[in-house]
Amino acid sequence: MDGDSPVLPFDAELPANYVQLDAKGLRALAHPVRVRVVGLLRMHGPSTATRLAQRLGLTSGATSYHLRQLAAAGFVEEDTERGNGRERWWRSVHQATAFRYRDLASRESDAALGYLRSVIAAHTLLAQRALDELDTMPERWREIVEYSDALLRLTPDEAKSLRREISEVVSRYRRFELADKEAPEDAKRVSLVLHVLPGLDGPEPEEPS
Repeated sequence: MDGDSPVLPFDAELPANYVQLDAKGLRALAHPVRVRVVGLLRMHGPSTATRLAQRLGLTSGATSYHLRQLAAAGFVEEDTERGNGRERWWRSVHQATAFRYRDLASRESDAALGYLRSVIAAHTLLAQRALDELDTMPERWREIVEYSDALLRLTPDEAKSLRREISEVVSRYRRFELADKEAPEDAKRVSLVLHVLPGLDGPEPEEPS
């Protein structure tokens, strides 16, 4: 979702420009607007509350409030090199967020669910935006758009292995960076969304006799 929740092996060491959520950060991001604000700053670079508000469909006052909450939690900071005294510019402190502490999710269950719901909402918006732009995409890019799912029958260990193997494949490719001068000229931002969703819903009900 816009630079959030990286696809990395669960036990891999995080890069320096990633942040791992703690309780304070989890509570700060347990709001869909804040997840989107952080994602927009990571994807498009520094911005103002007014510019972000236009993208979000909010007032600049509401957006400023969310930016202040994110700044207090250490996710964004003021970009003093761009400010002109009339409006503050903001930038993301990190490039991506990792959420790995299972015990934290247990202790902060409401915040964890709020954060994950916000991530899912951001993923849905991302998919819808790509679909809306499909007709105007260059043919070469339109060919790689993928909306699919698969039902597998796996053990917990097999599911972990699947997730690890996918993460290893993703790690072989170039990650999105705003100032990547080494990327080929025709390289564009590509969003990969991965959901591994166990369906623990028990057996199907029997048909009445």
